[in-house]
Amino acid sequence: MSAPSLARRYPGKSAGVLALLAGALAAFLLGIFRPFSTVTKMWFFEEEVSVWSSLVSLSAEKEWFLFWVILVFTVVFPLVKMTALLVLWLKGGLDRERMLRLHRFVGHLGKWSMLDVFIVALLVVYIKSGTLADIEMKDGLVVFTASVILTQAAGAWIGRVAERHLGE
Repeated sequence: MSAPSLARRYPGKSAGVLALLAGALAAFLLGIFRPFSTVTKMWFFEEEVSVWSSLVSLSAEKEWFLFWVILVFTVVFPLVKMTALLVLWLKGGLDRERMLRLHRFVGHLGKWSMLDVFIVALLVVYIKSGTLADIEMKDGLVVFTASVILTQAAGAWIGRVAERHLGE
């Protein structure tokens, strides 16, 4: 018989872990599309900037390096991390070695913090806008940051449970 998932093995923690991951995914998706700043240039021209609009703009301007850096580290890595955490928590039948590998993989992904790259993206926007611009932070930044925090919390919780389980 295959081993039960961590969620089945620790049912009292399952609702909390799933709530954190669902909240993280919802905040992530909202944060990608909501404006994270409003850039006002020369007091007349105002533009709201989101992760999505930045990707569209960078693609249109053929700024491929920045496009790929932001896409991979701000969109792809977080989605892969959330998916890996869900698999680690919900998938039954994982033997000890597979669970260890998945746990290490999630840990390595965590080192490539979404927030760090996101802040670099904000700095790029600021530098490109020049000195005649005013930047006002918007709710997308708060929601995206909440996604990072919820993902980290879920990862830490699942990590503690997985380490306890693997130690048995």
